Order: sequence, then structure tokens, then C-alpha cells
Amino acid sequence: MGKEKNQAGKALNLLRSRLCDPNFIFKPLSDSPETNYSKLKFIISSSIKEACNNSILLLGPRGSGKVSVLELVLGDLLQEHLDQISVIRLNGLLHSDDNCAFKEIARQLCVEHQLLFSKMASFDDNSQFMIAMLQECGLAHKTIIFVLDEFDLFAQGKQRLLYSLLDAMQSVTSQAVVIGVSCRLDADQLLEKRVRSRFSHRKLLFLPPSKEDLERLLEHVLSLPLDSTFSHGYALDFNEKFKSILRDKRFEEVIDTYLNSSSTVSQLLRFLFCAVSFMDVESEFLSLENFKTALLTIQRQPKLECVKDCSILELYLLVCMKRLEVKEQNSYNFNSVMKEYKSVHDTFQTCDYYSRNVCLRAFEHLLQRELICFSDNRGTGQSLEFRPVKLLISPVELYQGLKSYRSCPAILLKLMDR
Repeated sequence: MGKEKNQAGKALNLLRSRLCDPNFIFKPLSDSPETNYSKLKFIISSSIKEACNNSILLLGPRGSGKVSVLELVLGDLLQEHLDQISVIRLNGLLHSDDNCAFKEIARQLCVEHQLLFSKMASFDDNSQFMIAMLQECGLAHKTIIFVLDEFDLFAQGKQRLLYSLLDAMQSVTSQAVVIGVSCRLDADQLLEKRVRSRFSHRKLLFLPPSKEDLERLLEHVLSLPLDSTFSHGYALDFNEKFKSILRDKRFEEVIDTYLNSSSTVSQLLRFLFCAVSFMDVESEFLSLENFKTALLTIQRQPKLECVKDCSILELYLLVCMKRLEVKEQNSYNFNSVMKEYKSVHDTFQTCDYYSRNVCLRAFEHLLQRELICFSDNRGTGQSLEFRPVKLLISPVELYQGLKSYRSCPAILLKLMDR
């Protein structure tokens, strides 16, 4: 038993280390020419080998792997072409000002080529220095790679940096690659005509994983290697049990629920890391419950937490408002809620019935907790009982909150089903 525990502990550590390693996540199919990793590496390596200038945009939502893939490619190329590459990195959040950007480029070039950097150099001095270095590096068959993160921020204002950079790359002697990274899919449309005419218009799109990509990713990340320090029997059993989880429709529902709110690769990896961390070493294998627990843990549900802290009376008022909305009463106020509350009491003879003043205080408490709010601000001079309100919690959230409420009256769950 101790040996199996040890195997399970090693499996847990391996899976967690994989989920934190971009090299493992984004390079599983590096031999395939269809991956963004392969496409980007081909474009940059071709520019280096053929001594030509190039520009490309990496576009996609935040967390889709743009920077991770770019760093993997640059890491590989720096090893393959050690003395032929120089990487200059700028970020639009820090360097969108042209003067600041040119100064940062000059500083990084000086550090790279062991030159003395002057903090007092003017905008024109730094601009001329960059152009001269592009020509010098071109003659020395060395490629300068400019990485412009938050590229769309550089496309604001007069775009002098982009124009100077792309214009200098028109020279036969210069040798550079400009890589723009942006979460705006229309980033190239922000460019001025003079800048756009000098841009190559190459684009790589990073999109949320498809269902097939997702299945491959899960199997790639969460399966144990058979040719490793794990016992062959344990690795086979582990992989077989995980495949049975993948085939389970309940697992598919868990993943779909999570992806409906968080569809990027980085968020998915965070979810998987959380699920793996819930693996019970005693049971030795991943289970469906690990993923269900991770879903409940990782998704913030502040409204549900608020419902758990409500009084029984406040729950009644929330359910009455939900019933009014089902009856298509889109506009209702405290008086309407009280009528519904009395109707429920008269129909089901509930023992939980409170006076109007007590209900009003509970109603005010719901407003303070932001489980309900006023529909508009037009009736600010009106008495509280007459101002229209609306629910800020969905029927699904309310039902889940009632189910998880320890002393919730059974009648409330019945009323939710009606």
C-alpha cells in the first residue's frame, strides 16, 4: 500500500509540474506544420536564414497562449542561432510614448552590444541610433527581433515608432523582424496608411481550444508516461481510469460549465491544476469528484454566499419576487411582493409569516446585500414600498442557494419548482 501511495504522490507532482510548464503545454505537436508554434518559428527562422525583414501580428484573447508560444519560439531560436539574434522587448502599457519607446530601444541595444547608453540623448538621437544599429547588424548578418506587446497601444497617436521602425526595415542593409502581440483582432486596421503600406500583414490567430483540441490537451497533460519511473501497471490503470472520466457525460458537463465563463487556455490550465490538487493520494487516481470540487472552488459565486447568510424571511421574499417574474410581472415593488407573500401563506398555510414592518426591514436588508436593486432612479423621492425593484440573482443561483441552505423550509424548494 505504501508503494502505491508513493506512486500516487509522484503522479500528483508530475501532473502539477506539467500544468505549470508552458514548454510541455504548447509544444506537444511541434512537428506539425499546422500549429502556431511551427508557423511562427518558420517565419522567424526563414527571416534569419534568408537575411530578410519581416513583420507579423499575434492576435487572440488574453490567456490564449500568444506570449507563451512566442517565448518558446524565441528560446529555441536563441539556442539554434546564438550569435545571430538580438531581442528587443517593448510593452505598450509602458512604452506607448514615442520618446520613451525610442529611449528603451536604445538602452536595450546598448546593453546587448555592450555600448555606453546616454540618458540625456534626444528623441532624434535615439531614433538615428536605432537606424544605424539596424544597418550595422544587417551587415553583420545579425537579426534584431522587436517584440511589441500590447501592439494596439503603439498604434495610437502619430505612430512615429512604428513608422520609423518599418521604414528603416525597407533598407537593403537592415535585418529585423517586428512581432506585434495584441488581444485586439483588428489591430492591423488601427495602423495609418503610411505604416500599413510598410507592414507585411502576416497574422497568426490564437483562439480558445476546440472540442477536439481540448480532448487532446487533457489527454496529453493528464496521462502518465508508460516508459518512466512509474510501475507499468499503475500507469496503465491511471490512464484507463482517466479515459473513463473523459468519456463520462457528467465530466463533459463540468468542462462545458467552466468554459462557458472562462474559455482561455491559461484559465483552463488553472482549473485543471485545481482539480489535480484535489486528487486523493489514498485512492491513487483522479476522479470525477476532483473536477466537480474544482469547479465549485474556482468559480466565485458571491450571490450564493449571500443567500447562505439570509434569514428565512429574506428567502421567502426572494422566492416571491422570482414567482412574480415567472408571472411576467417585470415591474413590481415591495407592496407587490407582500401580496405574493400573503398569497403563498394563505395557499400553503406556512408557519413562517411575519408582520409588514418586519418584512420591510428584511426587504431593506436584501437591498443592502445587493441581491435586489431598484429598477431605475426616477422614483428617488418615492417611499421605499412603492419603488420598483428587480432581482440581481438568477433563478438557478437562487435554487442552488436554497438547496445549500441548512435549515431551508421544504416549501421554498417546492415553490421554486412551480
